[in-house]
Amino acid sequence: MDFLRPTTWDEALAAKADRPDAVPIQGGTDVMVEINMDVRRPAGLLDLGRVAELREWAMVDGMCRVGAAVPYATVIEELGGPLPGLAQAARTVGSPQIRNRGSVGGNLGAASPAGDSHPPLLAADAVVEVASRERGVRMVPATEFYLGVKRNALEPDELIRAVHVRPATGPQYFSKVGTRNAMVIAVCSFAIALHPDRRRVGTGIGSAAPTPRRALEAEELLAEELDWTSPLDPALVRRFGELCAAAAAPIDDVRGTAAYRVHAVGVMARRTLTWAWNDHLGRRAA
Repeated sequence: MDFLRPTTWDEALAAKADRPDAVPIQGGTDVMVEINMDVRRPAGLLDLGRVAELREWAMVDGMCRVGAAVPYATVIEELGGPLPGLAQAARTVGSPQIRNRGSVGGNLGAASPAGDSHPPLLAADAVVEVASRERGVRMVPATEFYLGVKRNALEPDELIRAVHVRPATGPQYFSKVGTRNAMVIAVCSFAIALHPDRRRVGTGIGSAAPTPRRALEAEELLAEELDWTSPLDPALVRRFGELCAAAAAPIDDVRGTAAYRVHAVGVMARRTLTWAWNDHLGRRAA
């Protein structure tokens, strides 16, 4: 197994172009586990740990641009204001050691349906910045990034450079069901983001389908029925939960049954909508 270690972004793109079979790693929290368990044996590893720009975030043209290697710990400590849903999800990832090493870019690259960052990225309309030496930069909406179980929209010579997320204009929440409270892979998860400036609500479902996905019919329901100045109608909350549950397409596995996941998605949808709406009305009254 070859080990490639570029120190600049241009070197990283060149290495990936020359060796498209090399698997990128940053924190290695997914890839190294698979290698150690002999699940995969790539021809090469492309270590991006020395590419400093991937560990930076900044506000660019009104968007929060988060470098692919920004660790979860930084998301928690520095981005809880502009990206509260993502920060909440980051707090549920593994142990402190994993949160210091793992990153949103790594989560995107792995494309596991159970990845904790996917639902809040979908709910917040995130866009993934990818690049290659030959084709330059592509901007891929998160809704188009996930193609299947552990498959993403990257071409063989492309790398993830950053994720772009509009700063929150309303409350955001992330909820996760697991077999214990810490260091656990999600049985299923759900994220919601209120966008009062656009009079819409974003959703994200995790670990309850072959790919992370939005509950589009549920979003359309709220776009048509919500009165942004009034308390929630309990019937509307119930219908929202039903449509979110219907958007899931889970399987039975060692962590939970399909029926349980469908039920849990509906419960989390109702709860997170209620929490977010109470926050929204509280902000209006303040």
